[in-house]
Amino acid sequence: MTKLVALICVISWAGFWAFGYLALSADFSNSRQVTIAAVLAAMGFISGTFAYIALGRRLG
Repeated sequence: MTKLVALICVISWAGFWAFGYLALSADFSNSRQVTIAAVLAAMGFISGTFAYIALGRRLG
C-alpha cells in the first residue's frame, strides 16, 4: 500500500508542476484554458500534499 501512495504522490506532484507551468505560460486572453490548467494544478497540489502527508505517517 505504501508503494501505491508513493506512486500517487509522484504523479500528483508531476501534474501540479506540468499544469502549473501551462497555467502560467498560457495566453491570458484565453481565460478558459488558463482556468482549466490552474484547476488541474490545484488538484495535483492538493492530492500530492495529502499523499505526502500519508507517506510521512506510514514511514515515520
